[in-house]
Amino acid sequence: MSAITTLADINAVDWQPKLGAPGEVVQGLDDIHQCIATILATPKGTDPHRPTFGSDVWRHLDKPTTEAFPLVVREAIDAVSLWEPRIDVVRVVRLPAEDPANLRIRVDWRLKGREEVRATEVDLGSA
Repeated sequence: MSAITTLADINAVDWQPKLGAPGEVVQGLDDIHQCIATILATPKGTDPHRPTFGSDVWRHLDKPTTEAFPLVVREAIDAVSLWEPRIDVVRVVRLPAEDPANLRIRVDWRLKGREEVRATEVDLGSA
């Protein structure tokens, strides 16, 4: 999607500023991808206006992988299902990371009422 720099260029109901790109916005499916990543990267309690927003995946990153990953999956599904009402989570998959100490996941999801499965990859940091 090309850079959108003015409000007049927005053609979707759902949009938000693009993270790390001042003056640009994301909309449509790109908005959902960014929302999923934001939910998973935001520790609960850090948004003063929505103290339950985000996830607690970070609580499990120092545990052994075999113990941590099922907890990360549960936390990711719960958080995304709660905070992203436009989608249904299909599954969460662990991805190989360039640095084995990092935890990368893929959230497979579909729009409510649709069959096509889409994917959002998120780097959760050190595991």
